[in-house]
Amino acid sequence: MANKPNILLIYTGGTIGMIKDYETNALIAFDFSQIIDKIPELKQLNCTIESICFNEPIDSSNMNTDYYVDIVDIIENNYNNYDGFVVLTGSDTMSYTSSAISFMLENLQKPIIFTGSQLPIGDLRTDAKENLITSIEIASANKNGSPIITEVCLYFEYKLYRANRTTKISAEQFEAFTSFNFPSLAESGVHLKFKEHLLLKIKNKKDKLIVRKQLDDNVVVLKLFPGISIKVIEHILNTPNLKGVVLETYGSGNAPNSDGFIELLKTAIKKGIKIVNVTQCKSGRVIMGHYDTSLLLKEIGVLNGVDITTESALAKLMYLLNKKLSAKEFKQLFETSLRGELTDKYHF
Repeated sequence: MANKPNILLIYTGGTIGMIKDYETNALIAFDFSQIIDKIPELKQLNCTIESICFNEPIDSSNMNTDYYVDIVDIIENNYNNYDGFVVLTGSDTMSYTSSAISFMLENLQKPIIFTGSQLPIGDLRTDAKENLITSIEIASANKNGSPIITEVCLYFEYKLYRANRTTKISAEQFEAFTSFNFPSLAESGVHLKFKEHLLLKIKNKKDKLIVRKQLDDNVVVLKLFPGISIKVIEHILNTPNLKGVVLETYGSGNAPNSDGFIELLKTAIKKGIKIVNVTQCKSGRVIMGHYDTSLLLKEIGVLNGVDITTESALAKLMYLLNKKLSAKEFKQLFETSLRGELTDKYHF
């Protein structure tokens, strides 16, 4: 790494990139090429900063897999020229997007930090400046000439999280994200403190970055609730070209054990549809077979999502469904941590 890290900002859209036109009171897109002029505090960071923006910034509600590929393309094309990347997106879908990017990039050896804000960068009480400044500082952080972070992360309101562990929890509080099942990786206070024992480590520095751009979006989230109609479940499972289902169950992975429900899942699995058991609970994990109501799911071949988030489960399905895997291989890979997205051992 050079003495002065080069950091690339990638702006896709979202609240953080908006400023108010005081003549019209309308929000307009911020010109990130002028970022040093707008946020002179950045001059205090020991790095150089450049930016790339989507030609047409998008609202996070319009995020999709094509835009995931656009983000990855920018990273791939600039990977050798920069020491770290800060990706600015809308917070509403940031956990989905950053989770997907974590699977699309194999052998990552540089930091990719996602951030955004709840208020536009030009607002008086905005959280955008702190989130942006600290994200750049994190992306620049190195130890003995190597980056401290070598994974995809999400920074918001003084905490750095593994991106594929996050969930947005508030539409109004500055502390908009959390990671229920895994600790934060760093905390920003008077000092920026990294929890280095929790960070993903580079397995082999000689491995080159591998970019996976083929995602299969023929997936769906099926959230169970008391009284859900069998006809509704049947209709969802018979969606044309459906290949993967994130089944949001109760508690530690429990679901109805009625013959009709189990038979629908069994039929779908026989057709090759991958069904993953993920708990609706905010924290905790799926323990297949812990109760009778999850034992049948295990027996028919439903996959154990352990403590993965719904956002990450979707991303992992999209990633794995394009690989030519046997049922056994698919199960093994999904139930194994590939990017730190689920916990193999429950102690930190």
